[in-house]
Amino acid sequence: MKRRAALQFVTALGAGVAVLPGVLDKVRFSADKHFDRAVGLDDWEQAVHEYGQRVMGRPAGSLLNDLATDVIAVGRRLDRPHAPLERAGLLRTSAGLSGLMAIELGDIGDTRAARVSWSIARRAADASGDKVLRVWVRGRAAQDAYWGQRSDQIVSDLTDEAIGIAGGKPSAGLARAYAARAYLAAGQGNRNEALASIEKTKETFERLTQGTDGPTVLTYRESQLRWAESYVFTRLGDDRGMTALTRALDLFPPDARGAVANLNLMRAAALVKARDVDAGLHHAVTTAQKLSESTTVRTRLLTGQILRALPDQVRGLPAAHDLRALTSVA
Repeated sequence: MKRRAALQFVTALGAGVAVLPGVLDKVRFSADKHFDRAVGLDDWEQAVHEYGQRVMGRPAGSLLNDLATDVIAVGRRLDRPHAPLERAGLLRTSAGLSGLMAIELGDIGDTRAARVSWSIARRAADASGDKVLRVWVRGRAAQDAYWGQRSDQIVSDLTDEAIGIAGGKPSAGLARAYAARAYLAAGQGNRNEALASIEKTKETFERLTQGTDGPTVLTYRESQLRWAESYVFTRLGDDRGMTALTRALDLFPPDARGAVANLNLMRAAALVKARDVDAGLHHAVTTAQKLSESTTVRTRLLTGQILRALPDQVRGLPAAHDLRALTSVA
C-alpha cells in the first residue's frame, strides 16, 4: 500500500496536478521520520551514494519503497525557503533519488512510472545547475529507454542531449550516453555507428578518474564498459564478443546477479548465432533457472533476442519453450 501510494504521489508531482489528501495521508507516516529530524545535505548525498551501490546487488524493485519515501521527504523540504547553495544541494539529491527510483521502476517493467520519474530527475538536475548530474540523468535514462524498448527517437534524443550538455567533458553520464547510442545502432544493424559509439564509450571511460568505492550505478567502471562492449559485439556477431564477455564476467562481483545473468544470456545469444544452438539454449535455460528474483526488462529483451535468432526448425524445442516460460517472454 505504501509503495502504491508513494508512486501515485510521485506521478502526480510529475504531472503537475494536485495530490489527493488521502494519498498524502498514506505516505505521511513513512516519511515522518525524515520530516521530524534535521538531515543535512551531507547525509542526503551519502544516502544517494548508498542507494546507487545497493541497486547493483538487490532484486529489481526491492528498494522502491525506501526510495519513494525519500523522494517525498526531499520534495517536502524543497517546499521550504532555503539559501541558494542549500537549495541546489537538495535539488541534486532529488534528481539522484528520482533517477535511482526510475531505474528500479524500469527494471520491473513499470514504463510509465519510470518515464515520469526520469522526467522529475531531469527537471531537478537542470534546476540544480550541476552539469555532470544533468548529463548522467540523460545518459542513464537513454540506456534505460533502450532496454525498456521505447522509441528509437527517444533514445537518440536523450543521447544527443547528454552529449551536447557535456560539451566534451568526460563523465559517467557521457560514457553511458555513448553506450546507449552504441546499443541503438547495434539493434538497428548499423555496424559502423555501433562500433564508433562503443569506441567513444571506451575513450570517455579512459579519461575518467576512478574512485575507490564499490560498484554503483552512479559511476562508470571498467565492468560497465566491458558489459557494454559485450552487448554490442555479440549483437553484431563480432568476433570480439566472447573475449569481452570473459573480461566482463571476471570484473563483476558475485552479488551483481542481474549483470552476471545478462552477460550469460549474451553468451547464449553468441552461441546461437554461431549455430551452436543446443549449447546456446542450454546455457540460456541454465541462466534463467538461477534467477531467484523476477526477471528484469534487460533479461526479457536479451531472451527475446535469443529466441528470435533461433532457426525456424528448432523454435519448438522443449528448451526454447522452457526459456520462454522461465523469463515470461511471449
